Amino acid sequence: MDIGILVTIRSLLPNLAPVERRVAHAVLDDPGGAARRSISELSRSCGTSATTVVRFCRAIGLRGYPELRLALAAAVAHGDAHSVTAASHDISPGDDAALIAKKIAYADAMAVTETADHLDVTVLVNVVNELATANRIDIYGVGASGYVSLDLQQKLQRIGRPAFAWPDPHMAITSAALREPGDVAVGLSHTGTTVDTIDALREARRNGATTVAVTNFPWSPITEVADFVLLTAARETAFRSGAMTSRIAQLTVVDCLFVVLAQRDLKATQAALERTYAAAQAKRTRRARRTAPAPPAD
Repeated sequence: MDIGILVTIRSLLPNLAPVERRVAHAVLDDPGGAARRSISELSRSCGTSATTVVRFCRAIGLRGYPELRLALAAAVAHGDAHSVTAASHDISPGDDAALIAKKIAYADAMAVTETADHLDVTVLVNVVNELATANRIDIYGVGASGYVSLDLQQKLQRIGRPAFAWPDPHMAITSAALREPGDVAVGLSHTGTTVDTIDALREARRNGATTVAVTNFPWSPITEVADFVLLTAARETAFRSGAMTSRIAQLTVVDCLFVVLAQRDLKATQAALERTYAAAQAKRTRRARRTAPAPPAD
């Protein structure tokens, strides 16, 4: 679905003024309804002024309200109107298990699709270039992002890249202090405001390492200490804040980095995967070893 305008609005929410944020929430809650309203009707429903609505439009990169209405109408027209609206709503306390499952599945699927659609491929390739030649790769992230950092470490190590994840803030800053030119440091933070991750990335950069930030918000503090920024497009709710769709979106970026990097030398990648697969197989039960499929030959 072509709903990039909604992704943009969500990603810029933390940087909007409080009155502009009211307009943003009104648009996200009912994009189709907002597209049909005049500027005075929308401003009145938000308890603000037409001038604020215009400022909101410019804050998200549009020239004015007519352009916003066109973008919202296109978002609804190119997607399922009900799904677009439903995706903007939080999980309600009264939702039954079936509806919760549908909302989670939809939000997770959209996190993957929107992240892939809005991923800057040029930046992705530049980051892969850095990873391919890095002497050492540090990966920082705490909480849910810490689990993603471990996933990236595991993937990179499977193909022989020297990667180390540091979910513990003290170990992260200690490792960052020892980084040097030729190293790469990757920081994962959904909000981009996690102090521990920002501090580690800043320290690694101060010592000469190339730094990469993976975040949902393009103007967040972590971007100020990153040489490269890869953006996710996750929509969190009160019941799943910072824990579910953000993780899914980050894993999408991680998978893209891994596959593009692995593709650089397919022969070496295949050899590394076969060796690590064989080593892991030795840890399975005999029955599992007999029935487990081998990795593809090519």
